[in-house]
Amino acid sequence: MTLTLATGVLLFFAAVAGGAINSVAGGGSFVSFPALLFAGVPPVPANATNTIALWPGSLASVLAYRRELGDVKRELLPLAIAALLGGLAGSLLLLHTAESTFVLLIPWLLLFATVLFTFGGAVARKLTQGARAPLWLAAIVQLAISVYGGYFGGGMGIMMLAVLTLLGMTHIHRMNALKNVLGALINGVAVVAFVIAGAVRWAPGVVMIAGGITGGYAGAAIARRMSPKYVRWVVMGIAWGMTTYFFVKTYR
Repeated sequence: MTLTLATGVLLFFAAVAGGAINSVAGGGSFVSFPALLFAGVPPVPANATNTIALWPGSLASVLAYRRELGDVKRELLPLAIAALLGGLAGSLLLLHTAESTFVLLIPWLLLFATVLFTFGGAVARKLTQGARAPLWLAAIVQLAISVYGGYFGGGMGIMMLAVLTLLGMTHIHRMNALKNVLGALINGVAVVAFVIAGAVRWAPGVVMIAGGITGGYAGAAIARRMSPKYVRWVVMGIAWGMTTYFFVKTYR
């Protein structure tokens, strides 16, 4: 695709918004992924490019929580292995999904991620209240989440927090530290697979990487002045709007 100035500006600011939203409330892909589709990037390359665009922001989050990682050493290794294996499996599954099939799946993937983002936190808290799962079971569940994460990934942060709640974790900063590492591993191994397969569109990708880094640092500083609750409401509005749009566009 030819990257015009207008398209480049759109993608840059979509990535800025995505990086900032991810740092505060999660759900940045609801902005950045549709922006790539609107710019004319085919669905599978758009998903791959979106993953690589927002990955640097996830690394920045890991650095921000590095002190808390010392308190989750027991959980880190088995869950990290599950994240790597699942992320690789999900990314390879995406690369072997026909473009026409993925086009039909987009509205349903967005709907699943949107429902998860909207209601997942409350449902997870209710279902896991007082529960404490063994680490091996949490690793199996993490493996399944990681496959989804490598394939699409919207809302996987909420799923991972639910798994950590099952392990009896309650300290939100330690939970976020571990969640960010797992997310970085899932997306990192997916990035490697996408790059090797040539699925990334580098012209828009480089622009969005710059935007994602900007959003992860400068944009997040502005977004943090808002209540996370209000940011979540904005993200939910965007998510439901994008889901509705793609259902109408795909099945009209």
